[in-house]
Amino acid sequence: MSDTPAPTVEELYDEASGHVALGELPEAIALYRRCVALQPDHFDSWHALGMALLRHGEVKEAIGAGLMATTLQPNDLLAWTALSQMYVTNKQIAEAEDAKSKARILSLGGKVVK
Repeated sequence: MSDTPAPTVEELYDEASGHVALGELPEAIALYRRCVALQPDHFDSWHALGMALLRHGEVKEAIGAGLMATTLQPNDLLAWTALSQMYVTNKQIAEAEDAKSKARILSLGGKVVK
């Protein structure tokens, strides 16, 4: 049995982000998935997972991660912008326009959820 403590979500997230920087998307995706498994309310991990999945061509799963990010932080501009991009890639134009309108509200200082 090892005395080495299990990595924290933050450590896994940082390692995953390093893989993204090197273009190693499968490795990053696996680590981001570990992050959200360990801490299901970790917004940054859901957002990053969605973006990595999108870049890797796994669009439907990316949308699921993007929806989770917007659920966790409904007033996050980048989350709605990313979700709009995911929907566009999946040719879901009405959904993309809705997400874009939420991003626009936030960019003007408004709130999606009060």
